[in-house]
Amino acid sequence: MNGILSEQPKTILLIGASRGLGQAMAIEFVKKGWHVVGTVRESGRTDLHALADAHPDQVTIEPLDITEPEQIHALHGRLSARTFDILFVNAGTANRDATAPIAEVSTGEFVRVMLTNTLGVMRAVEGFQDLVAADGLIGVMSSGQGSIANNTNGGFEVYRGSKAALNQSMRSYAARQANDTRAMVLMAPGWIRTALGGPNAPFSIEETIPTLVEALLAQQGTPGLRFIDRFGETVPW
Repeated sequence: MNGILSEQPKTILLIGASRGLGQAMAIEFVKKGWHVVGTVRESGRTDLHALADAHPDQVTIEPLDITEPEQIHALHGRLSARTFDILFVNAGTANRDATAPIAEVSTGEFVRVMLTNTLGVMRAVEGFQDLVAADGLIGVMSSGQGSIANNTNGGFEVYRGSKAALNQSMRSYAARQANDTRAMVLMAPGWIRTALGGPNAPFSIEETIPTLVEALLAQQGTPGLRFIDRFGETVPW
C-alpha cells in the first residue's frame, strides 16, 4: 500500500430515471464516473435497465412511485445507511389535453398532474433530504413554463401551474432550511424532444443533457436555492 486512500466515487440518487431526461442524466453521470441509484415506476424493463446491464458496478435500480408515500418511506429504509452527493428529483406529466384552459380540465386530471409534478416531488425531497451530504446538492426538474414573469402567451395552464407551485414549494422548503449548507436547484431544461416535450421541440436529449449536468454540477458548494436553465443562467420567478 502506498498510504494514499483512493477517493470514493460520487453518488447521485436520481428519482425518475427510467426514460427520457432522467435516463439521459443517468447516462451522463455514469460517463463522469459517478455511481447512480436510479428509480423507476414501471414494473417491467425500462431504458435504465440497459444502462445497468452495461455498467452493473455503477448503476443500481430501485422501484418507486413518488405519488405513493409508503413507497418513499420504504425506499428510504433501504437506503438509510447511504450518503449521496446529489439528490435529484425528475418528474413531469401533463393533462391529456395540455392546451385546454384550466377551467375545462377535469378535477381528476388536475389532481393527477399536481400530485405528480408538485406534491410527489416535494414528498421525495423531504423524504430523502437527510441522505444528502452536508456539502451536497438537492435538485428538482422544474420548467421555464413555471416562470410567472415569463408567461406572456398562456397555454399549458395546468402544467404551468404545477411547476409554478413546485417552485413556490421549493422556496418554502429552502426558507425552512435557511442554515442548510447544501446547494438547492430548480432546473429549467428547455423544450426538449421527449415523450412529454413532443416531436416539435427544437432540442434533442443528446445535445442538451450534457450541458444540463455540467450546469448542475457547477452549483455544488454554493448554499441556497437557485432557479436556473441548463446553461446555468437565472430564470425569472
